[in-house]
Amino acid sequence: MLGCIPEDSCMADDLIFDIRAPAQSGECVRMSPLVRRIVARNPGPITFTGTCSYIVGSGNVAIIDPGPAVPGHIETLLDVVRGETVTHILVTHTHKDHSPAARALKAATGAEIVGCAPYHSARPLFSGEVNSLEASSDKDYAPDREMREGDAVEGPGWTLEALATPGHMANHLAFVLPEEKALFSGDHVMAWSTTVIAPPDGSMSAFMESLDKLKGREETLYWPGHGGPVQEPQRFVRALIHHRRQREASILNRLKAGDRTIPEIVAAIYQGLNPALVGAAGLSVFAHLEDLVAKGQASVEGIPALDSEYRPA
Repeated sequence: MLGCIPEDSCMADDLIFDIRAPAQSGECVRMSPLVRRIVARNPGPITFTGTCSYIVGSGNVAIIDPGPAVPGHIETLLDVVRGETVTHILVTHTHKDHSPAARALKAATGAEIVGCAPYHSARPLFSGEVNSLEASSDKDYAPDREMREGDAVEGPGWTLEALATPGHMANHLAFVLPEEKALFSGDHVMAWSTTVIAPPDGSMSAFMESLDKLKGREETLYWPGHGGPVQEPQRFVRALIHHRRQREASILNRLKAGDRTIPEIVAAIYQGLNPALVGAAGLSVFAHLEDLVAKGQASVEGIPALDSEYRPA
């Protein structure tokens, strides 16, 4: 259930984060003519106030990111759409705070599960490597239909188009709602904090490419998987890219200063970090180092790993 590193959740570089609670968990709030939002009851240091599930349309509707299988959340979703027809259940990615409720909703409504591919990692495990993220992934997720870039589902007055945004996970999708120039951005871009990129499930190079892909698009509002909406998304995406480049530069500076291990780097650049988030920060530093080694800007003996020693190239 990796989403964010909220030690950045006030201001970082030229990024200003919105850490206001988006809504009371369990309440259905009308966000726009086509969008309703319900925040699941799964708050935490990684999930913020909880996972945002979205209902798109009226009458014949789609549910985006049905969320975790936690008590009350599925019942709330079903209560809200009582008297309506759920035609599609869309999933952005297969972390356990986003996809497991899809199965119960399908059983109750008969709706088709569509969206991201089943779980797969961004790269194979190296010899001897253990995937510490397996417990956070929904290995039972099996869509009725995988959506790929440009695929769409629709209902009366609404369309949802798939946009591939790998990085946070290899199978991550976003969904465009062209009728409102909005994007359901999952955990790729969030207003409240930065996103954890954790190999082997995630890839920093893919994440940065996906951010670059969003630059220049026409959407004027993002609905993320946690927290409130992303206002002025083009400015925000550019600031996110700049922040990641500064983080990369900070890691290279720590290598030049003599730091060799991920714990040393985390202690130096994430000062005052909530102890509960040290592991997540280490995974993001690992993702940056893996990318820096691939680009020839850092070096390591053998294959990059969480416990490797790194040096400037």
